Amino acid sequence: MNKERLIPLIVAAALFMENMDSTVIATSLPAIAADIGTSPLTLKLAITSYLLSLAIFIPASGWTADRFGARTVFSTAIAVFMIGSIGCALSSSVTHFVIARTLQGLGGAMMTPVGRLVLLRSIDKSALVNAMAWVTVPALVGPVVGPPLGGFITTYFSWHWIFLINIPVGVLGIVLAQRYIDPIRSDNPERFDLYGMVLAGIGVGGIAFGLSVAGLNLLPWTVVIALIGVGSISMTLYVVHARRTDTPVLDLTLLRLPTFRASIYGGFLFRLGVGALPFLLPLLMQVGFGLSPFRSGLVTFSSAVGAMGMKTLAARIIRAFGFRNIMTVNAVVSSAFLAACALFTVTTPLLLIMIILVVGGFFRSLQFTAINALAYADVEPERMSRATTLASVNQQLAISAGVALGAFSVEATMMFHHNTELAAADFGPGFLVVSLLSAASTYYFFRMPADAGHQVSGRRMVVISDPTRESEAEEEAARETVTARDQKLS
Repeated sequence: MNKERLIPLIVAAALFMENMDSTVIATSLPAIAADIGTSPLTLKLAITSYLLSLAIFIPASGWTADRFGARTVFSTAIAVFMIGSIGCALSSSVTHFVIARTLQGLGGAMMTPVGRLVLLRSIDKSALVNAMAWVTVPALVGPVVGPPLGGFITTYFSWHWIFLINIPVGVLGIVLAQRYIDPIRSDNPERFDLYGMVLAGIGVGGIAFGLSVAGLNLLPWTVVIALIGVGSISMTLYVVHARRTDTPVLDLTLLRLPTFRASIYGGFLFRLGVGALPFLLPLLMQVGFGLSPFRSGLVTFSSAVGAMGMKTLAARIIRAFGFRNIMTVNAVVSSAFLAACALFTVTTPLLLIMIILVVGGFFRSLQFTAINALAYADVEPERMSRATTLASVNQQLAISAGVALGAFSVEATMMFHHNTELAAADFGPGFLVVSLLSAASTYYFFRMPADAGHQVSGRRMVVISDPTRESEAEEEAARETVTARDQKLS
């Protein structure tokens, strides 16, 4: 297998392990809580420690990879994640579980951005779209595979195996990474921005954690607002600090690049919908339609089928039409399929629901592949580590905001309907809200240059002629012709 296929698969396997693990626990909470002697509500708070750890340590990932080498950090991150997984399986109290999940979050914080950095430094830009197609799949498949897999393992085996199945995947990932990934590192690592790391860690952690628990009735609203408020203040202070330092831990000057800016701003809006979908859809199927967790998981898995079907076609589609055309149109198409979920009722045939989810999964996966590849189209090699760090922070905040927005929409609809318990009719507005925000991302994609990302897509660069320059060139040519004629006559 060539490097263009093997390295994306190595990175994708690690990211799949992380994405699946963060969602597979959801259906197993009651069993875990009963076994370690606590309540599911308390255990939910313990699980959010993973998200907090993830958000805090992501800003340091770029510098760490430059300092110690992307291959070394990536392999170490997998090992740390595995140790955290073993710790979760052996936990006998909430305290042990919190520590183990925090350790997993530390490993996950390095795996995602450094995994992308490994990809960017190992794969030529001309093959980047194909590579990103493989890496995009875990982010879409993990959240939909996790819940039914967690329910199956807990029902027929033991919840401990939820964490132990990571071990063989992790060992294989480390062995392959050490064998096939080049030991690339920065020759002149920058000075570590410790003050910026503290501000960014508090800011990203406070906002992401606050948004993750908002609307889930896990913490009082005063605490949630305080978390988001402290995070916002800290991020504001970081922005001021970043303007005064040459080596910021989150390089906001990258937003001056049109392609990176479109990927960050447009990608944030588009990811709101995808962040809300794994939260809203299983609830609709189980609470609204009364399906069992396992049957619900089989239905929602159909969106993963569409995502996997896209990976072989993404590069051809983007090469044929270009990033701007595809992303502008596809943002609307993907959002339309997301909005279609608002029309699902108890009487809607499950086959029709699955068809809509399959097709919607295809277009969402195409959009994510384009967003992820476009982000690095114009980034210089020496700034790649900064770019992957900033992109990962943006992705984490977008997914957290999507869950919060979906939960808030459902709660607001319940209040409007004067319902005390969730009903199928309470989910429609939530799907519509997140789909409209996802569709709004087309504004940023449409504003890109017509040939945006041409060196990545393989599409020929568009040359726009300037009538003024053309006329000047014609006049100059005419003058040269007259001069040559005069010289010949003389």
